[in-house]
Amino acid sequence: MDGIQARLRAAAAAGGRGLVLAVVSLVGSLLLFVLSVLSLVFVVLGVGLLTTPPVLRLVQEQANRRRLLAAEWSDVRISASYRPFPADLRSGLPGQVQRCSLLLKDPATWRDLLWLPVDMIFGFATAVLTAALLLYPLEGLALAAGLWRVFEGGGYWYGFVPISGQGSGFAAAALGLVILAVGLYAAPLVLRAHFLIAKSVLAPGRDAELARRIDHLTETRHEAVDASAAELRRIERDLHDGAQARLVAMGMDLGTVEALIERNPAQAKVLLAQARKSSAEALTELRDLVRGIHPPVLAERGLGDAVKALVLRLPLRTDVDAELPGRLGASVESAAYFAISELLTNAVKHAEADRVWVDLRYADGSLRIAVTDDGRGGARIGAGSGLSGLERRLGTFDGVLAVSSPAGGPTMVTMEIPCELS
Repeated sequence: MDGIQARLRAAAAAGGRGLVLAVVSLVGSLLLFVLSVLSLVFVVLGVGLLTTPPVLRLVQEQANRRRLLAAEWSDVRISASYRPFPADLRSGLPGQVQRCSLLLKDPATWRDLLWLPVDMIFGFATAVLTAALLLYPLEGLALAAGLWRVFEGGGYWYGFVPISGQGSGFAAAALGLVILAVGLYAAPLVLRAHFLIAKSVLAPGRDAELARRIDHLTETRHEAVDASAAELRRIERDLHDGAQARLVAMGMDLGTVEALIERNPAQAKVLLAQARKSSAEALTELRDLVRGIHPPVLAERGLGDAVKALVLRLPLRTDVDAELPGRLGASVESAAYFAISELLTNAVKHAEADRVWVDLRYADGSLRIAVTDDGRGGARIGAGSGLSGLERRLGTFDGVLAVSSPAGGPTMVTMEIPCELS
């Protein structure tokens, strides 16, 4: 029974999504295709230099939304490989002309433009078929219920059944039930085919994808080296200003105690107590420093238990659901732990959340993490934001980060890190 209900829900969801995609594919892609063609034609007149960049940005947004829906609705991953604009891009008219030139030289732009007519035709057809497999049977049932009278003698056909009376209405209902039975299984597959068609056009070729990944990994490795150097400087500074200073002060106190122990025992006891306090504080600082580098609970019990221990210190209700069949590599566990820690800190400090959910899963060779809060939303990946730093750190492992945070909340941050169980 549960399997049947799950099948019905999946088919119903696919049908509704097919309707949405049918409208978006026909109206959105058609409009953007016409605007793109007109704008490119007007480039030779000079006007297109100003209109092409914003139009192509809309095309990119349309393609990126389809990539997002492909991942969320059918687990089809369509990578994007747009070339970034240089940081020294000029402003005003010269910058607009340069921006137009860079967009037109980007192979990803032409893949997007090629995808628009494909989406209008094949994307629309597969989206409509997904919905029709579930909606068309309803007409057959309606014909059997009496709708056949409207078409009696009019030469109306339902599929291959001519409608002429109650008997043909029952035949239409039987055909509708067969189509519905097929649709319950086929609708999700047809919806997936819609996204696979988009992937065949939007995704870069194997060589382009490999070159992009090499460039990305080279960049993230450089960032990782810089981050490691900065972390070493931070550790050195914390040791110098914290534990080292306390140990030096304790050594001076012990030297004074040695000089006073015979002629002023009372003062020597005071200094001994002060030295003992300094040693305890130095030990605490060293433990905190070690915990900041690699928490002992993470090394001893793994990522799931370490996150559960982490949330115990939060001033809000946090639910952790961890399904990890084994231990991950130490570097992956450390990166995931501190990423989750930063997201939880953001939920407390900035989101004004009352509750947080943390979900950890390992599947298909990747660690998948979702951190959701019921705060005010509005989180964005941008220059200077903590999420941008997280994205760069995950990039060291060829990981990805996605954020869904509408105004008013909730905020959901998902991370995926390719890795192997140890």
